[in-house]
Amino acid sequence: MLRDAAVMAGKDLRIELRSRVATNQVAPFAVLVLILFAFALDPDRGVLARAAAGLFWVAVLFCALLAIQRAFAVEASDGARDNLRLSGLDPAAIFLGKAGAIAGELALLEVILGAGVVILYDRSLHGPVLLVVTCVLATIGLAASGTVYGALAAGLRVRETLLPLLLLPVVAPVLLAATRASEAALGGTTGDGWPWVRLLGVFAVIYVAFGVVAFAPLLEESS
Repeated sequence: MLRDAAVMAGKDLRIELRSRVATNQVAPFAVLVLILFAFALDPDRGVLARAAAGLFWVAVLFCALLAIQRAFAVEASDGARDNLRLSGLDPAAIFLGKAGAIAGELALLEVILGAGVVILYDRSLHGPVLLVVTCVLATIGLAASGTVYGALAAGLRVRETLLPLLLLPVVAPVLLAATRASEAALGGTTGDGWPWVRLLGVFAVIYVAFGVVAFAPLLEESS
């Protein structure tokens, strides 16, 4: 299963490297979101600094929606989704591979956005370990849940508008927990952030396990 997952993740990442959508479109979009937030809240730098963690994760969430839609859109033509279903790859491995590729893209974007927050919002980092663990678990949760709902919406004509409606209510706990933990990492009170990290871990485990079990019927329905 891990070998099949590596094959799937490698395929998706090679497509993104060749198309350069993540670097030429998604990353500039993410930075532009941070800049627009900075312009909107610039008259009160105190509000901008306090809201930095939340604005960071809102930008990550927007990028996640684009990455998830892109991951399934590339298989929407020429019968690619049917070929994937008939390829003999383990459906659980397909889920892990697609989620892993999305998580890798989000991790790269989070590095870019993190640098943007430090530069634009004038925030310093007091809890690097807490922030790294928060980003890892939140990214896993976003990628896993996004892959599940991306597969659910992939076979529908209104998938571009349906995916946000399905996903945003589900990932609201991730956004809340990641924001609170990041605020603790940026504010120096790291002890307040670890309970939120545990919530992120629970969410990540639940959706990874659910995706491994349920992706086979979801793949059949979307074909």
